[in-house]
Amino acid sequence: MHRYSTITDRKIRIALVGCGRISANHFGAMEQHAKHVELVDVCDVDTTALAQAVVRTKAKGHSNIAAMLKTTTADLVVLTTPSGLHPEQAIHVAQSGRHVMTEKPMATRWHDGLRMVKACDDANVRLFVVKQNRRNATLQLLKRAIEQDRFGKIYSVGMNVFWTRSQDYYDSAKWRGTWEFDGGAFMNQASHYIDLLDWMIGPVESVMAYTATLARNIEVEDSGVAAVRWRSGAMGTVNVSMLTYPQNMEGSITVLGENGTVRIGGVAVNEIQKWQFADMRPEDADIVKASYQTTSVYGFGHRYYYDNVIKTLRGEAEPETDGREGLKTLELLIAIYLSSRDGKRVALPLDY
Repeated sequence: MHRYSTITDRKIRIALVGCGRISANHFGAMEQHAKHVELVDVCDVDTTALAQAVVRTKAKGHSNIAAMLKTTTADLVVLTTPSGLHPEQAIHVAQSGRHVMTEKPMATRWHDGLRMVKACDDANVRLFVVKQNRRNATLQLLKRAIEQDRFGKIYSVGMNVFWTRSQDYYDSAKWRGTWEFDGGAFMNQASHYIDLLDWMIGPVESVMAYTATLARNIEVEDSGVAAVRWRSGAMGTVNVSMLTYPQNMEGSITVLGENGTVRIGGVAVNEIQKWQFADMRPEDADIVKASYQTTSVYGFGHRYYYDNVIKTLRGEAEPETDGREGLKTLELLIAIYLSSRDGKRVALPLDY
């Protein structure tokens, strides 16, 4: 059993590596938690992105993670770099004796995810994998309803991610749309939705999938479909497209059970569109205010995600999504790709 040191007598010091699109969500979350955290270092190989981050955060700027780790006072290093870089960077950070937080997906290869967990275990540091969508008020209500067994037996689950990513988006950085650093529509854009399959519904028994690159000039898939069977007997589908015309349209989950039907839709599971159970409960009144407007498919969960990370490092909570929780999503993603590649059903768990 690991015993982690806690930080209670001062602010938690954070360094962030990778000052691209998603870093703004992290900076915003840290600003909202300024009472408990301080950002001491930022790092990026892109001089323009780094300069903008330094202006916003007043943190010390670095162009090289190895050099930063030699001087930083950070307790926690946040990785918002291209997905394929996460494993080596996480291992490097862990070996320097610091906790690691990595954006999704934690890795693009199964064995790399396992290596990350082992490195953090060996160094006795925590590994956090960002799953901010779990903190959405809409999904929290659905999760609670499932835990309370309000559906009874769950029969069917439908998940759609109908977004758009233009060729310009993929061309905006050399790593985008590559197998090594990015992963495709399932691995990158839909990974938070794949996470919901296990977290919400339970252990998956097997998957069958098709993936295709129908329109974009990229290595990876821009579209895919998967059929899922859970150990509970429930069955479901995942339908993902980055080719929706003309803009992001829908990120949804529908759950059908013997005593309930729920659909959470909107552009990013931000609207409760159907909420019907055989029994009514007081908390059903919350569904009206749980829905929210969003202009971002990232949602607003980073602030709540940081809340758990801070409490964990202060010794006041257990991590909601650690490395092992991150592996569950990665395992499902790898199973989907194996099924598509080999044209066969892939059973879980994968062979370690």
